[in-house]
Amino acid sequence: MGDAGNSDEMVVDYITGVEVPDMGAEANRQAFERILVDLKGFSKTEVEVDVPLELVVAGKPYCSRIDLVVGVEGRRMMAVKCAAGSLGSREREILAAARLLEAYQIPVSIVTDGRSAVVLDTVSGEKRGEGIDSIPTRDALAGLLKRSEWIPFPEKRREREKLIFRSYDLENVNVRRGMPLDSQGNIL
Repeated sequence: MGDAGNSDEMVVDYITGVEVPDMGAEANRQAFERILVDLKGFSKTEVEVDVPLELVVAGKPYCSRIDLVVGVEGRRMMAVKCAAGSLGSREREILAAARLLEAYQIPVSIVTDGRSAVVLDTVSGEKRGEGIDSIPTRDALAGLLKRSEWIPFPEKRREREKLIFRSYDLENVNVRRGMPLDSQGNIL
């Protein structure tokens, strides 16, 4: 989430109803939240906003957030990075996040600017599609849920994946990253 010290403008988050600073990629996230609910059929309760991701990287704690995580029937199925710039430059970041958040790899990773999107298969890292039409609907994700294998990310590659995530995440501007979180995921 953005740092309120850099912006006086606030917007009401479409999913949570909470005021958030309107900076960085926030407008893109708001547009994408509407796409998920209004076009793709997800309920607001199936979309998590600013999901905490706490890692130990090279022996030190590192705290960040994933912009959006979408679940179906209680299972996290899609991780989303909302970007203000080039989508391609953020693909590797969201893949790493989707591989590290759960004990299994979240099957679908998406990078979006609120107008377009790149959809990736998290396990293979391969591109599934581009554009808003390529974003799975709720029904499509429910079908994927039934046929997915819940593959953990290989332990021997985990430390490298954490380093990759942190490297990309540190490049994000107008956000507070690497800061300690309380038990509810709020920045201390």
